[in-house]
Amino acid sequence: MRLSSVAYGALVVATGVHAQTPKQPSLQIPVSGISTASGCYGTYGNMTMHKPITADKMSTAACNNACKDDGFWLAAMHGGQCLCGYALPPKKDLVEDSECNQPCPAYPPEACGGLDSYSFYNVGIQLQISRYDPASSSTTGGGQTSTAAPTSADKSSAGSTGSASTATQSSAPTESSAPQKSGPNVAGIAAGVVVGIVAAIALIAGIIFYIRRKRNSEIEEEHRRNAAVNAFISGSKPPSSHGSISMTDSRLDPVMAHRRMSDGSIADNEDYSRRILRVTNA
Repeated sequence: MRLSSVAYGALVVATGVHAQTPKQPSLQIPVSGISTASGCYGTYGNMTMHKPITADKMSTAACNNACKDDGFWLAAMHGGQCLCGYALPPKKDLVEDSECNQPCPAYPPEACGGLDSYSFYNVGIQLQISRYDPASSSTTGGGQTSTAAPTSADKSSAGSTGSASTATQSSAPTESSAPQKSGPNVAGIAAGVVVGIVAAIALIAGIIFYIRRKRNSEIEEEHRRNAAVNAFISGSKPPSSHGSISMTDSRLDPVMAHRRMSDGSIADNEDYSRRILRVTNA
C-alpha cells in the first residue's frame, strides 16, 4: 500500500513538472562571462541560424554555449531553433515575457521562444549590444554590419523536425569606423627616383669633365716641357711664357763659335803696306 502511494506521488510530481508553463526570465543586466536574459522579441532581427542542435540537447544553455563558442554575442531560441548574432532586434519589437512560452525540447521548464516570438540571451562576451535597424540594414550604436537572417524554409523545417536547419555562419562584425590605411604615394616615389637619377648623372658628368680637364692640362704641360728642351738643344732660347722680347747672346751663336776672325774691320783708305797688328781669336 505504501509502495503504491509513493508511485502515485511520483507520477503526480512528474505530471506537474510537464504541465507547468515554461517561463521566460525577465530582462537582466548583462554580466561578463555569464549568459543573461535580454528579453522576448517578436522578430529575430538579423540573427543567423546556427548549426543544428538535436532535440534531446536543445535548451537555453546549449544554444548559449554554442553561440559563445563560435564568438557570437547573442543567442536566440525559437522552439528547436538556435540562432546567433551580434545585434538585438529593434526596441519596438520587444514583447511581454509571457509571449515566450514554448518549452525547450531538452528541458521543458525553460522557454525557447513562442509561437511567433524569440527568447534572446546575452552570452557574456560583449556587454554593450547595439540594435539592428532594418531601414539601413545595419546596427545602431555599435557600427556592426548586419548578418543574414534565417529563411522561412529554415524555420518551417526546424519546426517540423525539432532541430535547427543548417545555415552559413556569419563572420564577426567589422568596425566601419576603423581608419583605412592609405596606399603609398606613387607620385612622390616617382619624383624622388627621377631626382635621384638626374643627380647621379650630373655627378658622373662632373667627375668625367674634371678628369678630362686634368688630363688635358697634364698633356699641355708635357708638350711645353718638351718644346723647352728641344729649343735648348737646338741652341735657341725657348719662347717666353710672358711674351717678352728675347735677347740673343752672340756668344751662344754656333756660327760665331767657329770663327777665328774678329768682327772688327780695317778701313780701306788706310795704308796697309806697313805692318799692322792683327787680332785673332785664340
